[in-house]
Amino acid sequence: MTKTIVMIHGMWGGGWYWENYAKYFEARGYRCVRPTLRFHDMNPQETPHPQLGKTSLLDYAEDLEKAIRALNEIPILMGHSMGGLLAQILGSRGLAKALVLLTTASPAGIMALRLSVIRSFWSMLMQWGFWKKPGRQKFEEAVYSMLHLLPGEEQKKTFERFVYESGRAASEIGFWLFDRRNAAAVDASKVTCPVLVIGAAEDRITPVSVVRKVGEKYQGVATYKEFAGHAHWVVAEPGWEEIAGYVNEWLNQLGN
Repeated sequence: MTKTIVMIHGMWGGGWYWENYAKYFEARGYRCVRPTLRFHDMNPQETPHPQLGKTSLLDYAEDLEKAIRALNEIPILMGHSMGGLLAQILGSRGLAKALVLLTTASPAGIMALRLSVIRSFWSMLMQWGFWKKPGRQKFEEAVYSMLHLLPGEEQKKTFERFVYESGRAASEIGFWLFDRRNAAAVDASKVTCPVLVIGAAEDRITPVSVVRKVGEKYQGVATYKEFAGHAHWVVAEPGWEEIAGYVNEWLNQLGN
């Protein structure tokens, strides 16, 4: 098994939020690559790039594919939230030795909208034309949906690093029925590598009932593991080491 992990972040984030996981896996001999998605390398206080709102999941996937091919090896893909969906797309292109999907967004065909999800995106959804505009949660929405298990000061520090996200990419995930390009689609028959799907019982933005269905989609190659006492921000919330440890053991069992 390769010792290179490409860590793919989710909405509003950047390669920065993998710091804990990168240190953990690098200490165990892995090379960790943490790309930042197109237009996400910005000052959160500044105006987002004018093209961000119309950037597609397929644009993100194209950039990531180029970066992966430049490695000259097929890596492990580890994705969190929207990054998990991007990892699935790339895995269906034969670009992964294994997929690790942490509280992942779901591909087309799995209905992800729940009341908690709508509440998480409410301020964005209330903007006319949200599907083609950059958007960002309010602090209260971020705490409710993702950061509620973090200490108060950590909630604030984390939120202050969040940048704008593509309204188009968000719409391709949440409203895939209306997307003519079917950008969020993943052909499960083309995902032949081992897949680990991690769900968190207290997740509100990618509810565990949805994440379970992602595990079912890849029957035959998938291992599904659900963690009680955890929510969406498994990359840094208290007890993140428990999940990282489980991932490490799973990778060790895959062997060479």
